[in-house]
Amino acid sequence: MTLILDEIRKREKGLSIINKIIKSKGIDSLIDLTGLAGGFDVSQEDISLLETYAGPAVFDERIQTAGINHLGGSKVLALNRTTSGIAAAIITLVKENTAIVHYLPKKPGHPSIARTAKLVGADYVEYSSLDEFKVDENTSLVFITGTTMDHEVIDVDEFKKVIQIAKDNDVLVFVDDASGARVRRAVYNQPTAIDLGADLSVTSTDKLMEGPRGGLMAGSEELINRIKLTVNEYGWEAQAPLVAAMVKALEKYSPDDIREAFIQKDELYEKLVNKGLNPLKTPTGFMFKEDEIKRQLESMGAVSGYSSDIIATIYSMLLLENYNIITIPAVGMPGASKTIRLDWSAKDSSKLTMDELVCAIVNTFDDCKNVIESNQVESVLYEL
Repeated sequence: MTLILDEIRKREKGLSIINKIIKSKGIDSLIDLTGLAGGFDVSQEDISLLETYAGPAVFDERIQTAGINHLGGSKVLALNRTTSGIAAAIITLVKENTAIVHYLPKKPGHPSIARTAKLVGADYVEYSSLDEFKVDENTSLVFITGTTMDHEVIDVDEFKKVIQIAKDNDVLVFVDDASGARVRRAVYNQPTAIDLGADLSVTSTDKLMEGPRGGLMAGSEELINRIKLTVNEYGWEAQAPLVAAMVKALEKYSPDDIREAFIQKDELYEKLVNKGLNPLKTPTGFMFKEDEIKRQLESMGAVSGYSSDIIATIYSMLLLENYNIITIPAVGMPGASKTIRLDWSAKDSSKLTMDELVCAIVNTFDDCKNVIESNQVESVLYEL
């Protein structure tokens, strides 16, 4: 059956389920395993400073210290979204009819890069092979993704080689290190992107850390100041409440939880394999790609003409509605990966045992099969 996923209605349905859970069982009953749970840890003293001028005066100074310690560079810029930083950098640095070249462990890159390239009239090309990667006189910016949306991590030697190629051609390097600033460094002991030679890097302050949904960019003072002008022109700067929460998150961040999850994921993986499932390991947990979810359901006798992204989203909705477990397909923004990724380093993982999680995963495959066979797909996806 042909059904195009309505991303807006899907997300509204996912959020409505979360709202119902909170009203009936309380917020502590939610189990957010996306790795994007974030947090908004501010004290009463912080709140008293959240005024138009007092907030920036205090927290902008603190974010510089904490941000540089986390990302390197000589100056950082707090943003309302990582996407805002990417867009602002492209608008500032890329001229019409030039090219943006992007190297990443596995395609595709974050859609904001290609979309902003189109906005400024630049060409855009992605590479995931060093043998194919090339930069020429028309290249205005090189992007590198440190860790993909599905937590595939760039090899550090490839990282260095791409930067060297860019530098040999006098091209600036911008690293999209949304979750990589934690995964690359905590699990794989890689240096910061700036220490590897990048000119700019940006990270998400809610990914694998207890901060708010926002972005933090690092680089030289000269580059950050240029991009900051664009950020302010478009209203993409992080306001004082966000910056206050970012500071708290950065100050209390520790890589230990990520490293512990890296060790424990093997045990969790084996439990799933013993149930006849075929997950993929991630640095801090496991995931089921859309095609694997569809293949598993077909092996169980579920026959449908639905696309794999529809089926993965159904699975995510059912996992949320029946087990209070949040995964990205049910609530992610349009264009987000439909991979079912469960992060064992998330703070909410302490709310259930490995066996309880495995039981929920297995049972949801059965639930998904029943929905498909009873033609309840649109109801599960969209009915509020």
